[in-house]
Amino acid sequence: MNIEITPEAQQYLEKLLLQQKVEGIAVRLFVSDPGTPHAETCLAYCRPGEEKPGDQPLQTFNFPVWIDAASLPYLEESTVDFTKDKLGGQLTIKAPNAKLPQLDENSSLTDKINYYLTTEINPNLASHGGMVTLHSIDDDYAVLQFGGGCQGCGMVDTTLQDGIETTLKRYIPELKGVKDITDHSMKDNAYY
Repeated sequence: MNIEITPEAQQYLEKLLLQQKVEGIAVRLFVSDPGTPHAETCLAYCRPGEEKPGDQPLQTFNFPVWIDAASLPYLEESTVDFTKDKLGGQLTIKAPNAKLPQLDENSSLTDKINYYLTTEINPNLASHGGMVTLHSIDDDYAVLQFGGGCQGCGMVDTTLQDGIETTLKRYIPELKGVKDITDHSMKDNAYY
């Protein structure tokens, strides 16, 4: 587990925990919506007994730190830091893998699809002011939702089949195909 809490952040967090006046209170680090463009890295108070099954302790601090087990791959190479400023300071969490987990042979279909949507598909769609997100998975089909310039675009069927489906199936052979749930009747910002 490669997660760094700088000495400045340790001092700041230790001070905050002492102010809580709760014996054994800890902090818990986790990622909400991991592996998606909406991922957020969070640090929260964790009273004794509030840690989740499977949480991993992060050692070598003067206070307990729990890491959410499901968030571990998304928190690799993360840094928690504290920078003083005129208003007191700011705690920052840099988690370069929160939105893009490192894929391996055990990665879920959801993680794989989100990874390639973010790294391969959306950069191309962004040139047209568009984007696509994974809504759900239905019987090994990726159910997608378009936004921006792709919503209402007259070329969306071509983009879906020839671009997105072809690309995803090339990288993810177990994927059967893609489906679109976007309401394309709104054409206000459509690219075509």
